[in-house]
Amino acid sequence: MPDETTKTRSAGFSWGRALGSAFPFSRGEVATEEEPTDAVSILPPPAQLEPDSGATPPAPPVESGLNLDDALMALSRRKPRAMHPRASSDQGEAAVPPSPPAAAPEAALPVAAAPPASPPPGAGEDQDESEADEARWPDEDDRLAAVRRLIPRPEPEAALPPPVSEGTLPEPAPEPRRTSLRRVAATVHDERPARRFRPTEPATLEQAGLDEGLIEGLVVKHLYNNPGASGRALAYEIGLRPTIITRFLEELKMRRLAIHRSAAAMGDFYYELTEEGRALARDLQKDSRYAGPAPVPLDQYIVSVKAQAISTEHPRMPQLRGAFADLLVTQELLDCIGPAVTHGKGMFMYGPPGNGKTSLAERITRAYGSTIYIPHAIWAGGQIIQVYDPAVHVPVDESEVHPGARSVKLDRRWVRCRRPTVIVGGELTLEALDIVYDEIDGVCEAPIQVKANGGTLVIDDFGRQRCRPDELLNRWIVPLEKQVDYIALPGGRKEAFPFECFLIFSTNMEPRELVDEAFLRRIPYKIEVTGPSEELFRRLIDIQCAELGLEVMDGAIDYLIAEHFVRHGRQMRFCHPRDLMLQIYNYCRFREEPGVVNQDTVDRAVLLYFSLL
Repeated sequence: MPDETTKTRSAGFSWGRALGSAFPFSRGEVATEEEPTDAVSILPPPAQLEPDSGATPPAPPVESGLNLDDALMALSRRKPRAMHPRASSDQGEAAVPPSPPAAAPEAALPVAAAPPASPPPGAGEDQDESEADEARWPDEDDRLAAVRRLIPRPEPEAALPPPVSEGTLPEPAPEPRRTSLRRVAATVHDERPARRFRPTEPATLEQAGLDEGLIEGLVVKHLYNNPGASGRALAYEIGLRPTIITRFLEELKMRRLAIHRSAAAMGDFYYELTEEGRALARDLQKDSRYAGPAPVPLDQYIVSVKAQAISTEHPRMPQLRGAFADLLVTQELLDCIGPAVTHGKGMFMYGPPGNGKTSLAERITRAYGSTIYIPHAIWAGGQIIQVYDPAVHVPVDESEVHPGARSVKLDRRWVRCRRPTVIVGGELTLEALDIVYDEIDGVCEAPIQVKANGGTLVIDDFGRQRCRPDELLNRWIVPLEKQVDYIALPGGRKEAFPFECFLIFSTNMEPRELVDEAFLRRIPYKIEVTGPSEELFRRLIDIQCAELGLEVMDGAIDYLIAEHFVRHGRQMRFCHPRDLMLQIYNYCRFREEPGVVNQDTVDRAVLLYFSLL
C-alpha cells in the first residue's frame, strides 16, 4: 500500500489533471517533497475553511450511466467557486480540512469513470499507479486537454432591450440621412428644382396596385414568348421583385402549367410552360398580346402626372434663350412667348407660313429642361394601355440625373425621359384622341394627349385636319378648362385621364375664320409670328453662307432684296435665306464650280424657288 504522502500527492495530481490545469510532470509521475502540489492553488481562501473539522468529505455516488461527454458538459457548467471539493452529509455541507486532501478532489468530479477509493477487485497490491490513472481516465492527457479546450466558455450575456408591453411596437431605428434628390438633380441637371416624383420599387403586389390575375397572365405570356427563362429574368422583364414573380411561377408549377427545365444560379430555376400552359397563353393573347412590364394603376399615374405637371415649371429668359439657341429670334417675340411658357396652359400661334411657327413650337419644351417619369403601360378599366412610345419619349440614364441616388431601387415599370414633344398635323382625326386597339400589335395604345402629358402637344397646320375645326375645338374645351380629359376605352367605357400638357395651336389661316370667341377665351396667349426685318434678313443670309461655305460678292445681297423682293412686292420670310442659299450651293456643287453668291446665281435660285409663288 502506498504511504499517506504518496496518496496525497497522487490525489493532488489527479485533481489538477481533471480540472485541465497544466502540470510540470507527466502522467503517473509523483511530485517530490520540494515541489508543492498544484491542488493547493485552487483551494478556497482560508476564511472559508473550517479548521475544526478533521473529517474527510465523502465522495459522491458514482453514476454508472454517465460517459465522457456528460462529464465534459458538467465541467463546462461548473462555476469557478463550485470547483472546491464539497459533498453533502446528514449534518449539512461537509467542510474541507486545511491540510491537503487525500481523496476529496477526485470525489468532487461527478464522472462515471471516477472509481471508488479502494482498488478494484482482482487487482494486485503491486498494480502500477499509472494503470490506476488509466482506469480512471479513458483518454490520454493531451487528448482530454484538447477536448476540454474545445468546450466553449460561457460568454457574458448581452444586455437585452427592455420588454415591450403587449399591444405596442418598438420604435423603429432612425433611417440613414440621405442627400435630397432635389439638391442632387439641381447640381447635375440644371439650377432649377427637380421633380418631386420618383417611383420606388414596390415590395408587395398590394403596393404595386395590381391584382393576381393580371400578373399571372403576364407571367404566362412572357414564358410563352421566352421559353426557358429564369425566374429572375422574368422578374426583370415584368418589372417586379423576384419574390413576387417566383410565387406565381411556383403556383403555375403546382397546377402543372409550368415545369422546371433546369436549375439556375442562386437557387433559381429555368421555367417552361407545359402543353396546358401554352394553351392558356394562347387564350390570353386573344384578349391582349401585351407582354411588357407590368402596368401602373390609373390612380398612381394620375398622382405622377400632377406631381410632374409642366405648369409647375417656371422658365425664365435664360432658359428660353437656351431653347432657341439655334434660331434667330427677336427680343420682341421672346417677350411674347415667355409668359405663355411660364404659365404652361395654352398658346395659339398664327401668321404667314415660313416664319418658323413649327420650329418655335417644337423647341419650347427645351426651356423646361427637367426630366419626368413615364410608365410603360397603364391599367385602366380592365385594359392594359401602352403609354411609352420610343418615337416620342427619349429615355435618360438615371445615373446622369441622380448619380448618388442608387441606394433606392427604382420601379422598373417607369422610364425616365425628357419632357415629350408630340407634333400632329393634317393627319389628326377625332378617333386618334381616344384609346384605340391596334389589330396588328394586339395592344391598346394611349392617345396623343396622354403621351404628351408632362410635355408639349403641338397641333400643327390647324384647320387642315380631316375633321372640321369646330369639332376638334369642341373636343378640347373641357380639357383646357378642367385639366381632365374623359377618354373612351375600346369597350365604350370612359375614364378620366389627366390633361397636363402645354397645348399649342399653329396655323397659317385667319384665326377668326377657324375658332369662336368661347375657344379663344380658353387659350390665354395668342401670338402672331411675322416675317423678319431687312436687317435680320441680311444677318440670316450671312449665317447661312458661313455654314455652307459660300463666298458673297459685293452687291449680291442688295441686288437680291431690291430686284426680287421690293420690286415684286414679296414679303420676306424667315425661311427664304436658308432656301435660297441652298439653291445656290447645290447649283455650284452640281457644276463643280466654286460656291459664289453673285447676280447670276441669285437669278437662277429665285427662278426655281419663286416660279409658282
